[in-house]
Amino acid sequence: MSKKTLVLGASLKTDRYSNYAIRKLVANNHEVVAFGLKEGEIEGVTIDTGLKPYNDVDTVTLYLNPKRQKDYYNYIISLKPKRVIFNPGTENPELYKKLKENTIDFEVACTLVLLSTNQY
Repeated sequence: MSKKTLVLGASLKTDRYSNYAIRKLVANNHEVVAFGLKEGEIEGVTIDTGLKPYNDVDTVTLYLNPKRQKDYYNYIISLKPKRVIFNPGTENPELYKKLKENTIDFEVACTLVLLSTNQY
């Protein structure tokens, strides 16, 4: 079953985990939307440089360090995703609290591992 996923912190650089995650999500037939600092396209997924009010987002997977996440707290919550995945290096207790207050589930996990082990 496809889970619409927002990759927050998408990079065009092929050696970045966010880039690999987009490719792996697409390969696993998930609908992907992406936000990053530079416009471009990965596997047919356009990287948006403006925050869009995406509908029906199941999962937000984070590739931003905790300091950079602060600017996106309200945006993430406004999307009302079912869950947020905190990939390695993105762990953020302040955001965990805000998500709990808004009844949004979160996982401290690796999107790539979840996909590889069919736990996504």
